[in-house]
Amino acid sequence: MQSFPATVGDEYHALLARHDAMRLRREILGPGRAPRPRSAAASYDGAADQRLITQYLDLVTPFGDLIGHLYEEMFARWPYLRSLFPASMDFQRAHLARAFWYLIENLHRPDEMAAYFRQLGHDHRKLGVRPVHYEAFEAALCAALRRTAGPRWAEAVEQAWVRMLRFAVASMVEGADAALAEPPCWQGTVTEHQLCVSDLAVLRVRMHEPYPYRAGQYAAVESPLMPQAWRQYSLACAPRPDHEVEFHVRQTGSGGVSESLVSRTRVGGTLRLGPARGTMTLDDADFSGDLLMVAGGTGWAPIKALLEERAGRRAGGGRPVQPAGRVHLFIGARSRAELYGAEALSRLSMRHRWLRVVRVLDEDRAPSAYGPLAEAVARGGAWTGYRAFVSGPAAMVGAAVARLTAAGMPAGRIHHDPVPEVFAPADDRTAAASAAGACDATGSTR
Repeated sequence: MQSFPATVGDEYHALLARHDAMRLRREILGPGRAPRPRSAAASYDGAADQRLITQYLDLVTPFGDLIGHLYEEMFARWPYLRSLFPASMDFQRAHLARAFWYLIENLHRPDEMAAYFRQLGHDHRKLGVRPVHYEAFEAALCAALRRTAGPRWAEAVEQAWVRMLRFAVASMVEGADAALAEPPCWQGTVTEHQLCVSDLAVLRVRMHEPYPYRAGQYAAVESPLMPQAWRQYSLACAPRPDHEVEFHVRQTGSGGVSESLVSRTRVGGTLRLGPARGTMTLDDADFSGDLLMVAGGTGWAPIKALLEERAGRRAGGGRPVQPAGRVHLFIGARSRAELYGAEALSRLSMRHRWLRVVRVLDEDRAPSAYGPLAEAVARGGAWTGYRAFVSGPAAMVGAAVARLTAAGMPAGRIHHDPVPEVFAPADDRTAAASAAGACDATGSTR
């Protein structure tokens, strides 16, 4: 049985948990609540720092050298921080490069950036990140900027980078503090591991305590086989009373998280989950209106969860409620062998007359309902008055959304998880693309 061994790292996380619990107790029992701090975006002139940073950006891009110097400096000065990171730093470096570009290109929208980094701070609690770690990161970044830029570097530019970083960190701390009463992560035991095709597994995990999420959301998952390497996967079932959750994982390479989950995880093993995220969820109108659902590959996972929730809705007395609207589901795969989950799909379509299913295979070339998924959706109907839910590889999601908007469906009626974007210019896309390419619209990463 896999388990998370009792290590110094576990003792460290336990200490953090006790620290947060004591803080919460003080807040609850204290005579008065402390005033809420001002938002990080309230007084920050991001546009001014954006202009200054961009003016000298050529001195530190591509970001590969800067990030290499940053981690070298940080781990040399504070060796204990190395335990907070995975053994392989490739994904982490790519992720940081992407974050730098995202910040720099969007500093003129501080309210949006503050919201983004509040969520990031909420999620980083599972890593054991504390405010003191951000201070170490800032010191290492300043040293790395000077080392990378060389003699042309200016103190004013460095201060702009520091203000940008502190703005992001302040938002992250706000997000972490707002989630003080919530566990930083949840642990569960693998109850089933089914290899559907050679590179795709369905995992069912019984959570040790209630795990709050909604159908259509995704979660970061960590395996004890790869400590501190968290990757995002969609939850493939609606919330269940037995606290069991389901994931569909496709192996996208060797030596990564997906390979450990598909090829090396066994029943009885343990996994840890971060807080659920994502807004591709149903609202009250979706139980009576007409819906278009499009799933490609493991994009079937969140669509399956949404269908389960729609089919399982009950009235106040526990009586099943028959949905009034129709659901048209287009589900695509590369070949018939790749079209996994056929039994669950057949059960749903046989049980519910409101569900119509069109299977789309890339290997079929005859002009029919089959063919590339986006074209099949475009040919399938006018979709006037429908709300759409699209999930799958980024290229498929982009093509389907483009077809739907071109056909007149308002963007606000099309729902999908974030499709990765590469924020770097062409000469710095190698590292950033490795992070973006690792993630599909279902929230799955290797």
